[in-house]
Amino acid sequence: MKPSGILHLIPVSLGEAPPETWLPQAVHETASRLNTYIAENAKTARAFLKQISTLTPLQEITIHTLTDKIQEPQMREWLQPLAEGGEIGLVSEAGCPAVADPGARVVALAHNMGISVKPWVGPSSILLSLMASGLEGQRFAFHGYAPVEPTARARQIKEWEASSKKLEQTQIFIETPYRNDAMFDTLKKTLQGNTRLCVARALTTGQEWVQTHTVAHWKTLATPDLAKKPTIFLFLAG
Repeated sequence: MKPSGILHLIPVSLGEAPPETWLPQAVHETASRLNTYIAENAKTARAFLKQISTLTPLQEITIHTLTDKIQEPQMREWLQPLAEGGEIGLVSEAGCPAVADPGARVVALAHNMGISVKPWVGPSSILLSLMASGLEGQRFAFHGYAPVEPTARARQIKEWEASSKKLEQTQIFIETPYRNDAMFDTLKKTLQGNTRLCVARALTTGQEWVQTHTVAHWKTLATPDLAKKPTIFLFLAG
């Protein structure tokens, strides 16, 4: 019986920063020798591979693009070489693959096919922001994106705040960078004054900035520079 191949889950950067500051050497070595990848975005995957200096010339590395239109038969075809003992890397747009990321479908299929899955250490904006927030770290929920429409967004935030108070649970979510300012404004207007709100901007980069205050105190401070910068928001009801 031939040994199972390995699907390597390779974290990528959260922003512009030297690899040695966020990627362990063992992960770097593994990622640099793989010659086939599955990626949410081929352009950013190539930028990551160029950054880590692959052993195989970049133009000879195969990158399968995982879009919403990709169905199981196509993913199964990508993973089939692993049944013969090969290796493939899976990367996300940013951070850890398969966490708030379509790569989870590939991982699920790999398990179904009896393929070994190897998660590697690297940056996760969810965990890094939670670590730095000072909020409840044993009970937390990640929600992805809030609604875009202002009324629906405010209603959802109120519901999350109610859950936070009832369960003593930190609420974590992200926003499209160009809507960060609108989100921050909505949070200040919607949340209770004693709710603690953390804003974590551009983690692991030179523009990293993390602050946690009550909403009442945030209202007395200058608005932080969040425009077009990857930001994650967390809060814990008082």
